[in-house]
Amino acid sequence: MIDFEDKINILHNMIEKSNNIVALTGAGISVPSGIPDFRSANGLYTTSKGYSYSAEELLSHTCFVNDTEEFYEFYKNNMIYKNATFNKAHLYLKKLEDSGKLKAVITQNIDGLHTLAGSKNVLEFHGSIYRNTCMGCAKKYDLDYILSSKGIPHCNVCGNIIKPDVVLYEEGLDEQIVTKSINAVYSADMLLVIGTSLKVYPAAGLIDYYRGNRLVLINKDATGYDGSADLVLNEDIIKVVDKLTDMSNL
Repeated sequence: MIDFEDKINILHNMIEKSNNIVALTGAGISVPSGIPDFRSANGLYTTSKGYSYSAEELLSHTCFVNDTEEFYEFYKNNMIYKNATFNKAHLYLKKLEDSGKLKAVITQNIDGLHTLAGSKNVLEFHGSIYRNTCMGCAKKYDLDYILSSKGIPHCNVCGNIIKPDVVLYEEGLDEQIVTKSINAVYSADMLLVIGTSLKVYPAAGLIDYYRGNRLVLINKDATGYDGSADLVLNEDIIKVVDKLTDMSNL
């Protein structure tokens, strides 16, 4: 049985030997920033009471179209954490990118914290709360406009409803982002997967494109891909990053 310290040493050596690292991140990386995840005991899916639908239904294209007011009530109250800021894990990936080792961050998160931390090549698989588009004239709006709107946000030019540029359930992904993500994973010599249950497809399926021998999964809970990984750390990401930071010059 390999203990935590041994795993950290293995992880550190993997990073040192790699020059084309790609990170795939999920909700778990933002939990230390005060943003709840989805599937844990205290996650969004278990605390979405008081609404007519489940969390998945509320975040669906159907709900956005048919019950836009309830969609926005849930979205504004549960999906937007404007005062949240990046944590040590986001910052570690930014520094890893600055060192030239990390080539891309593929994130399932819509919170924008990787960009806020300073990462440059961020592929937002499910979009971002910071971008919003009028469904009529395609005018762009920032997050403040959405939050300051009472009820359903409407365009101040044509009056149509504004939709967040996030991928809702039942909606297709941005094909450009998908292609870039696949290419990044395929060419990586190390794939660092952080804070994701790997239950949401097609994001979880990106792992299948990895061809190297440094697949590392860091997640508090076990995932269905643990048996395929070269290294698994069922640990808090901040605990892992603190150890890595002590060992590196980042």
